[in-house]
Amino acid sequence: MTNALHIATYNIHKGFSFFNQRIVLHEMRDKLRALGTDIIFLQEVVGAHRKHAMRYSNWPPNSQYEFLADSVWHDFAYGKNAVYDEGHHGNAILSRFPIIRWENIDISAHRFEQRGLLHCEIDIPGWQEPLHCICVHLGLFKHGQAIQLRAIEKRLTEIVPPAAPLVIAGDFNDWHGSAKRTLTESMKLTEVFEQAHGRTARSFPSLFPLLRLDRIYVRGFQVKNAVIHQSPTWARISDHAALSANIVRR
Repeated sequence: MTNALHIATYNIHKGFSFFNQRIVLHEMRDKLRALGTDIIFLQEVVGAHRKHAMRYSNWPPNSQYEFLADSVWHDFAYGKNAVYDEGHHGNAILSRFPIIRWENIDISAHRFEQRGLLHCEIDIPGWQEPLHCICVHLGLFKHGQAIQLRAIEKRLTEIVPPAAPLVIAGDFNDWHGSAKRTLTESMKLTEVFEQAHGRTARSFPSLFPLLRLDRIYVRGFQVKNAVIHQSPTWARISDHAALSANIVRR
């Protein structure tokens, strides 16, 4: 039985480097493996793209989430959000532990931004109830975010038991801070960097992070530590910094 989990969230920028100069999926897989996490929440993951597969010789033969998971994270779930002629992209959760149920919910606020809520229930050895994990990538504008936050709260109220362990992570695009207030005050969640360091993490742009866009919220856990993975090598593979945390079940 384990009471401790190592988790991370990362906007992978569709597998391209800053300014879309080159494919970086192989470097990204190596960096993510080196983190040694149990569960990873990913945003902007390409499920399929016909033109990229034809154009780039190093494009993976399967989906990006399968390529990144490989033999390390044995279970994964993918929520297709944005669909276009060439393919589709969305959110993904990679897990070392079995994903026993998952569902992707459309929380788009308007037709110009396709957004989803990927909800997984994960079977952690020795736990009497599953861990609920929700991966999100909220819209760019405050009004749309308010609609999406209400959808998250509705999902928690209807599906997640009040005492169940819970992690919500992703790219919240919350530079104005209103989403943070809703999640911590209304939904009674704890943001891991706030608990560990007193403030949410600066995560964008990755080379010189200024904006606090990416977050990890938990319920039913004590935060042991929280780390921003920021370096020139990390900045080469996405415009967002990766965030990770060690959390312990209360």
